[in-house]
Amino acid sequence: MSTIETLATGYGLIEGPRIDPQDRLYYSDVHRGGVYRRSPDGNIETIVPKRRGVGGIALHVDGGIVISGRNICHVRDGETRIVFDLEDVPGFNDLFTDAQARVYCGSMRSNPFGDLEGPRTSGELYRIESDGQSIELYGDVSLTNGIGFSPDGSILYHSDTARNEVIAHDLDAEGRCVNRRTFAKAPRGFPDGLAVDEAGGVWIAAYGGSCATRFAPDGQVDRHVDVPAKAVTSLAFGGADRRDLYIVSADNTDDASLAGSIFRTRVDIPGLPVTPARV
Repeated sequence: MSTIETLATGYGLIEGPRIDPQDRLYYSDVHRGGVYRRSPDGNIETIVPKRRGVGGIALHVDGGIVISGRNICHVRDGETRIVFDLEDVPGFNDLFTDAQARVYCGSMRSNPFGDLEGPRTSGELYRIESDGQSIELYGDVSLTNGIGFSPDGSILYHSDTARNEVIAHDLDAEGRCVNRRTFAKAPRGFPDGLAVDEAGGVWIAAYGGSCATRFAPDGQVDRHVDVPAKAVTSLAFGGADRRDLYIVSADNTDDASLAGSIFRTRVDIPGLPVTPARV
């Protein structure tokens, strides 16, 4: 395993890492606000100023990005178009796209920064179709986080942080989620962001666990990648060969003053390509 590079520091809680074809990294600062883009030369731009609570980011096929927060919206060239909103939902967290360019997003109905072991109002997983219609796929998610798919698209993985489990569902021919089960539990920390590699390995950001953890396709722990942060929040694959693993955090244990940080390492199995959204 390669060493860990530190690419950027000084943020609050970093979330939503996503890498575009130019190898530019998009990410958000949940607490302090804003969505940013880091170029390979280290230059950092503000893409969406001030917006707080962005837990998920997807590239859009027509340019710009789809982001979460109090709603799901498409931001391009400074213009914002709301694509999904529910009056009774305070906010949405992580989101992801499938091979058909549809967007999957999880709702949050309880404070994500409250007591993980206390009573919570469960949220749901929704799919936003390319025509703008939406469907609730399932409920009973205590604290929604990372979302991903198996290499063949037949299994949907979903982190439920408060319950310390990665949920799995099979997708039937009509796109419904069936056969709900617990795929894995984090042995260190709690599952937060999620990404899948070409071999079907499921990677999680282990919040409170100071690492990223890879589970084999059967749910068994394969390895841990230690990082100098306890509050590890999300991760994503990038680079020309998709073997760069970006890991983001809300702290830095090497130096507390560095706060939320972006790390990068190299892994032996490429991550799956991520389809741009078409919503």
